Amino acid sequence: MEKDQIIEVACAIICMDEKILVTQRSEKMALPLKWEFPGGKLHKNETAENCIEREIKEELNIKIKVVKRIRNSLFNYGGFSINLIPFIAEYVSGDIFLLEHKQFKWLNDNELTTLDWAEADIPVLNDFLNFKHAKRGDLRADYK
Repeated sequence: MEKDQIIEVACAIICMDEKILVTQRSEKMALPLKWEFPGGKLHKNETAENCIEREIKEELNIKIKVVKRIRNSLFNYGGFSINLIPFIAEYVSGDIFLLEHKQFKWLNDNELTTLDWAEADIPVLNDFLNFKHAKRGDLRADYK
């Protein structure tokens, strides 16, 4: 039996004014209409940090600043697995223009848990919320 393919994907938890950016996958994408932290696949010989900055610029037309990497999420979807490499990032500039996703939202912490998330993103969401609450909402305290 052939071993499942593991796809390396970087994602960004993009923060702006106490809100978090989330995107909804389109009907044409795998995992249609699921919500996720935006990102994409790593290219060969590309670092995860370079990947996430590139993907966010390509897919959303915005610039971000990566501030912290948090724990990976490995999830098996049956036939393939995702190694999701998450970063906490700050919005820097640009107007969001969606190339692949159906919609985006800027949400407060308490709104994040109401969405129908892609399964690989759920542990990332939980780690982020736990980390943020441990820091009493001040993510910048851990940036430096």
